[in-house]
Amino acid sequence: MFTALNAEDKTLPERAADQVISMIVDGTFKPGDKLPGEYDLAQRLNVGRSTVREAIKSLVSQNILEVRRGNGTFVKEHTGVADDPLGFRFAPDKLKLGLDLCEIRLMIEPDIAAIAAQKATEQEMDQMQEACDQVKSMIRRGENHMKCDVEFHTMLARCTRNSVIYTLIPIINQAIPYFINITKRELVEQTIETHQQVLDAVRARDGHAAAEAMRRHLEYNRRNIENAISMEREQSGK
Repeated sequence: MFTALNAEDKTLPERAADQVISMIVDGTFKPGDKLPGEYDLAQRLNVGRSTVREAIKSLVSQNILEVRRGNGTFVKEHTGVADDPLGFRFAPDKLKLGLDLCEIRLMIEPDIAAIAAQKATEQEMDQMQEACDQVKSMIRRGENHMKCDVEFHTMLARCTRNSVIYTLIPIINQAIPYFINITKRELVEQTIETHQQVLDAVRARDGHAAAEAMRRHLEYNRRNIENAISMEREQSGK
């Protein structure tokens, strides 16, 4: 049977890494914070600088820290979450992946929108409006709006006050680039309209309307992905 290692069974770099993790958990270092320099961190942890270097390497490999050349070492914004934890980039059939992810989002995100209508603060709604406006202006200029699109959906998830949902949604929303690419940006007007409809319903504290607006937003995506799959099959003769 598996048992966790006791502190005395761990190497010195492993124990130093655990100390850094504890500092992140207790709020000493927050996501986005820059860590002290190697010498200062070694003093704080009461270890040598070589131990600090090994500990940092380990924490970088676990997506807890990131080293920015010339700037230092920082706590990652999504601490401990890999950039592609579900291996989306290796899926051979991106159309099928887009459709599968859309179905998952349809199961989850309408309820998230409904909860956001109950719990979102005025400040959060203002921030979501900024994201909506950015998506709209970027679409109008023909720019890639993916980052702002993801930000809007992530803000909704934050409003649920559910830490699991807030962590999960950015992972699921890695699908957004696939939706944008698959539909060849044909959904730009629907994206503008349905994002605003979701937010308007949240402002009105109408959970049912928020859920329905989100469902429409995702159904537009699903239909266009299904059309893309049909076209590809026709072209391939399958």
